[in-house]
Amino acid sequence: MSNERTFIAIKPDGVQRGLIGPIISRFEAKGFQLVAMKLVQPGKAHLEKHYADLATKPFFAGLVQYMCSGPICAMVWEGKEVVKTGRVLLGATNPLASAPGTIRGDFAIDVGRNVCHGSDSVESAKKEIALWFKPEELMSYTPAARSWIYE
Repeated sequence: MSNERTFIAIKPDGVQRGLIGPIISRFEAKGFQLVAMKLVQPGKAHLEKHYADLATKPFFAGLVQYMCSGPICAMVWEGKEVVKTGRVLLGATNPLASAPGTIRGDFAIDVGRNVCHGSDSVESAKKEIALWFKPEELMSYTPAARSWIYE
């Protein structure tokens, strides 16, 4: 079993709409393990660092402002190929291109209100987890259902 981890954030629209539980349920039902979670409002500097790769895009300032508009549910999930599979669970960045059954396909319409963020690679997951969580906030435990999920 791989200890791959990914960073998933439920954005302010998802938190305000009461979607934390349904989104967590999707990851749990798949068999992934929640190893860290907190509700935060990190501020402009933190979000500019998180989205630094988008700093030259015309929508950058609006994105940061929007992400500062309310609480964010920051999470770390662990499991086999969790980065790639987590992005499949989320659906396409543009919700209108997301398949029904995905989080964005079921819960979102506009790209600027696409409910959640998910790391796009193992490398970015490591950076994002380190930005949002202290090492002591990451749990390490063996879930009772592990043998029913992994061979």
